[in-house]
Amino acid sequence: MKIISTNNAPAAIGPYSQAIITGNLVYGSGQIPVDPATGNIPEGIEAQTHQSCKNVKALMEAAGTSMENVVKTTCFLADIADFAAFNAVYAQYFVSKPARSCVAAKDLPKGVLCEIEAIAEI
Repeated sequence: MKIISTNNAPAAIGPYSQAIITGNLVYGSGQIPVDPATGNIPEGIEAQTHQSCKNVKALMEAAGTSMENVVKTTCFLADIADFAAFNAVYAQYFVSKPARSCVAAKDLPKGVLCEIEAIAEI
């Protein structure tokens, strides 16, 4: 097992790793839309989805893989009414169409609108 850490994605805000490699898979922790350079959270579901996807991409690259190798995502939305807008942005980053679960959650960390976790092949 190898722990992955990068300054190009938000630091963990609890007792967990940004990502873990075991075997030929990388398991990324959920990425909320925090800009790792500034700590800011953009406004609106589209901007937040872009930032969450950029953070997932940074984790995948730090682990030596890419978005094209993502095989499964789990997505959390603060409001399921944002599903269509979320999907429109998500599709720009996950062009390989990995398997996915997407659910509405009562609350997400820092009051964000979305969170994305991903599993990818190395």
